[in-house]
Amino acid sequence: MCLAVPMKIVELKENGAGVCELENIRYDVDLSLIETTQLNDYVIVHAGFAIEKLDVEEANQRLKLFEDLAEIYGEEDKA
Repeated sequence: MCLAVPMKIVELKENGAGVCELENIRYDVDLSLIETTQLNDYVIVHAGFAIEKLDVEEANQRLKLFEDLAEIYGEEDKA
């Protein structure tokens, strides 16, 4: 199963490419599927492509959901 995750754009490159960050790890991302992107925008990234732009509040809510899921599954693994 693949998940699409919110990431913050930290660098814009030529030809619709960019660098996005999640938990202090940077990833090369293709931004060409999104019309307009700027530094510090949040985007949903799936398989190396930004597929949706999010506002900061929505991005934070989704990241919190991922944290909650990781915590729940981490506790199940210990049982």
